[in-house]
Amino acid sequence: MSIEVSNESGIDVSEEELISVARFVIRKMQVHPAAELSMVLLDTAAMADLHMRWMDLPGPTDVMSFPMDELEPGGRPDAPEPGPAMLGDIVLCPEFAAEQAAKAGHSLGQELALLTVHGVLHLLGYDHAEPDEEKEMFALQQQLLEEWVAEQVEAYHKDKQSEKDRRLIDKSRFFDDEP
Repeated sequence: MSIEVSNESGIDVSEEELISVARFVIRKMQVHPAAELSMVLLDTAAMADLHMRWMDLPGPTDVMSFPMDELEPGGRPDAPEPGPAMLGDIVLCPEFAAEQAAKAGHSLGQELALLTVHGVLHLLGYDHAEPDEEKEMFALQQQLLEEWVAEQVEAYHKDKQSEKDRRLIDKSRFFDDEP
């Protein structure tokens, strides 16, 4: 799976975290593992320009998605073998997201993770224009975000345990070298 991030926003964000959450969602939604995704982070002026050009709405927004290929989770059952595809582009605006994060009482990283999940789901055809669609998409978005966070916490604890184990082994070797 190829995920490219281009940060043109002027704000320092964890590209590794964005890639991690995007990769997690793509895997959980059973998209072909060779699929490609592009993520672009823009400042508010550039995002406002895109928002006006593509949505005919003034001002910046938090996230926009531009799908390339028609994809569905798990692929189409009538398709031969699903192959790799270009999912499309997710465009994020960290400055706008930071304002939302402050209002919601969480970090910019948390907001960008949420927006990344949201953007990937849009690339996969999910929408929230109608109440039923919104309910389905937002429930799935929350579930995927919670599962990703749980996976991150588990990985953190495994890393900590591995570090403790390594130090213990190093200490035990100290005693092996003595006469």
